[in-house]
Amino acid sequence: MKNFNELGLAEPILRALESNGYAEPTPIQSQAIPVALSGQDIVGIAQTGTGKTASFVLPILDRLARNDRRPTPKGCDALIIAPTRELVAQIADNIRKYSKNMRVSVTVVVGGVKPTPQIRKLASGSHIVVATPGRLLDHVSNGHLNLTQTHCVVLDEADHMLDLGFIPDIRRIMKLLPKKRQTSLLSATMPPQIRALAKDFQTDPVEVSVGAASRPIERIAQSVHLMSRASKARSLTRLLSGGEVDRAIVFTRTKRGADRVSQTLQKAGLSATAIHGNKSQGQRVRALASFKTGETTIMVATDIAARGIDIDDVSHVVNYELPEVPEAYVHRIGRTARAGREGVAISLCDPSEAKLLRDIERLIGNKLPSEMDDSYSSVDASAAEASPRARRKPSGQGAPRASSHRKGQNDDGKRAQTAKRRGGNGGRSWSPLEDRATGNGQDDQRAQGKREQSRPAQGKPAQDRHAQGKADQGKKNGRRYGKPSGAPGQSQGNNRGRRGRPAGEAAYM
Repeated sequence: MKNFNELGLAEPILRALESNGYAEPTPIQSQAIPVALSGQDIVGIAQTGTGKTASFVLPILDRLARNDRRPTPKGCDALIIAPTRELVAQIADNIRKYSKNMRVSVTVVVGGVKPTPQIRKLASGSHIVVATPGRLLDHVSNGHLNLTQTHCVVLDEADHMLDLGFIPDIRRIMKLLPKKRQTSLLSATMPPQIRALAKDFQTDPVEVSVGAASRPIERIAQSVHLMSRASKARSLTRLLSGGEVDRAIVFTRTKRGADRVSQTLQKAGLSATAIHGNKSQGQRVRALASFKTGETTIMVATDIAARGIDIDDVSHVVNYELPEVPEAYVHRIGRTARAGREGVAISLCDPSEAKLLRDIERLIGNKLPSEMDDSYSSVDASAAEASPRARRKPSGQGAPRASSHRKGQNDDGKRAQTAKRRGGNGGRSWSPLEDRATGNGQDDQRAQGKREQSRPAQGKPAQDRHAQGKADQGKKNGRRYGKPSGAPGQSQGNNRGRRGRPAGEAAYM
């Protein structure tokens, strides 16, 4: 397909594409747009940076352009679901760019911000709602959004949502939609087990695949630096201090790790910032804006950012820690070499990550060129692989990870259980949207796959409260208790505290 005119898109869309400098459709757009315009379901597989967003946004806008009407109050014509706030914002920006010659109402529904503006916007109706799953379900359950007239739904980064804990939410959302609808799943990777789950939501889907589903873009120069874990910080600082690095994203596995690496780079005099699920929405927006404008040249991120950062001139991606899920490697390095540019991806690998490296090489189908630091020991690598501590595997079949549904967490804040455990909500009935105004985002927590540590309430150690609870109970029963024998925090025999719970649990109520 030589140009967008041949795709049969509406004239206002073609003018917007031309004014934005888009002359020719990408391969995924050439294949997916005609299928979407015909109303068929789609499974779209393409590497990051190949134009997947336009492949599902343009057909939606074409349908709206040919059926110019006001949206139904509290309803929406099309629903686009994405796993992170950053990706939602990116999609919404693209919709506004492509529809600048049309009257299209776009509503962004995410957590981490106050729900009131979203509620007002939804009340008047929306042509397109772009949302993260948790906050979307909150608005539906509170009567702010009705999906019964929504006939087009898109799951972007489908493998990420299906594989990392969103299956329950996605199934609930699908049940709220009309049975007769168009469903599109798009992602950079689509493993077989995810494909099987995706078929539950679709009717005779047409698969559109561009290039090898799990192979990184060829314009990325990939390499591995083998070293001890203790040498990583020094090596990273030296690497990023080089003049050839214009703008870089450094990936870590944990949120704390991202903060630590960012602080290390800042102490070395480098311009760095961190972005992850524990940052407030305002902090994340400011960090991204600073990185986009070039005020900050290094962004340290967890995997949530691999699905939501759309910046064309990232010269380097550095894996400070290898991802535990091999497919995440493809998404990470896809942040460079965008829009036809070339890029560099460097992975720092210590002996404990040797198996992770082999899994990545098996996925992409080739062995990565490597350099070995004097601190790296192949003996240590062999010992690490023989260790009984196995690598955590993906949850498979889209089942939620245990950490994804850690009690007290929800999509974009803290659930009712948290309010109950901490003493309720001041006597008022709890609304999920109230706590979500300042939440950190379970959509991101799920994408992270990391569990937060529970802490005793009110600052007192659980062991002390346990002992005190038993002493108080002993006084009431006219008995004395000696020093408890067992592990701290465990209840003794059948002695029970308030509300029928073991006394040792009182510290967590």
